Amino acid sequence: MKRRHLLGALAAGPVCMQAWGGTQGLTQGPTQSLTQSLTHDLTPGPDDAARPLVFPADFGAHPAVRTEWWYLTGRLQAGSAEFGFQLTFFRSRTGLAGGTGSRFEARQLVFAHAALSDVQARRLRHDQRIARAGFGIAEAAGGDTQVVLHDWRLHRQGPAGRSVYRAQAASEGAGFALALQCTATQPVLLQGQAGYSRKAPGPGYATRYYSQPQLAATGTLTLDGRVLPVQGLAWLDHEWGDTLLDPQAVGWDWMGMNLLDGSALTAFRLRRADGATLYAGGSLRRPGGNPLDFEPGQVRMTPLRHWHSPASQARYPVAWRVETPAGRHELAALFDAQELDSRQSTGAWYWEGLSELRDEAGQRLGQGYLEMTGYAGRLVL
Repeated sequence: MKRRHLLGALAAGPVCMQAWGGTQGLTQGPTQSLTQSLTHDLTPGPDDAARPLVFPADFGAHPAVRTEWWYLTGRLQAGSAEFGFQLTFFRSRTGLAGGTGSRFEARQLVFAHAALSDVQARRLRHDQRIARAGFGIAEAAGGDTQVVLHDWRLHRQGPAGRSVYRAQAASEGAGFALALQCTATQPVLLQGQAGYSRKAPGPGYATRYYSQPQLAATGTLTLDGRVLPVQGLAWLDHEWGDTLLDPQAVGWDWMGMNLLDGSALTAFRLRRADGATLYAGGSLRRPGGNPLDFEPGQVRMTPLRHWHSPASQARYPVAWRVETPAGRHELAALFDAQELDSRQSTGAWYWEGLSELRDEAGQRLGQGYLEMTGYAGRLVL
C-alpha cells in the first residue's frame, strides 16, 4: 500500500507556511540504460490502467499525478546490534498554481521522512522535511529515480533489471545519519494486476505500484557521532495515483516482508471506522517465480495484541495473525514504540516499524516493515 497521508496536510497552516520557503529539518524524537517494457491486459481505469509500466521511465516521477512516494525500508546489522530504517520521499501536486508562470508558484511539494529503529535500545529516532520543488532545494525528476530534498536524496542507477539505489539522510537533532547502497538481487515486482493495484471494492480507487524486495544493503550508520559499518536487506516501494482512499476507509494496515528463503510477501487491508476490512490484497513471489496476486477474500489480518501510544493516544495492533494463500503466519513488532509524529510535514500520526514474521510454531521466517495509519484519527488524502 504505502505512504499515503499527504494532501490532507496541505490544508494545515504550518505545512503551507513551510512549503513556501522550505525547511532545513524538523526533528522529532545511468551508467547503462535498459528499457524493460511489461505488457499485460488490464481493465482500463481513471489512472490509465491499461498502460504497461515501462522502465527505467516509470522509476521516475509522474508530476501530473496528484500523489506519489518512494519508500525505502529495511533491516541493518552492525555487529550484534540490529536496526530498522525508513527513508521516504513524497511528491504532491498542489493544484495551487495560478497560471502566472512564476518560478515561485508552489506547483509541487516534496516531503521526506527518515527514521531509525534501534532494537537493542528500543528507541525510535526520526526527522521530517518539506519544501516546494525547485531552486535546487527539492526535486523529484522524471525518467528515473532522482529525488532530492536539501541534503537528503535517493538516486537510482544501472540497467532497469539490476538497479542500484543510493540513499542518504542525516539528522543532527535526532542524532543519526544514513549512507546506504541498496542493490537489486531480483527483478521488479509488479503489485496488483501487473502494477495496477486496486484499493477499494468499486472502480476508481487504485494506484500504480511496484516493489523491489530483497535489496542487498551496505553502507554506514552514524549514531551520535559514531560511524558504524552496516549491512542487511531492504525493500523499496514506489506508488502513485490520483484517488487512493474510498470514503469509507479511515486508514490501512500494510506489511512488506523479505523472507529468509528469498521470497517476498506483501499483505494489506483498508479499514473501516469500526475496524472491519473494507478491501484487502497482497502478493507472494517465490525466488525465480512469478508473483501470485491475492484476491480480497484471500487476505485476513487479525489483531492479537495492542500498544497504546502515550503521545497520540492511538491504540495500535503490534501483533497480528496474517492469513493469505502463502499460509497462516504471525507478525510482531520487534518493539512497540515505533510511532512517528509527522504533523509538521504530512499532517498525521502513523506507526511504521521493523517487524518479524513467524510461522504458527514460532519459527522466524523473515523480517520487514509494518505500517498502520488512521488509528490516531481518520486519514485524509
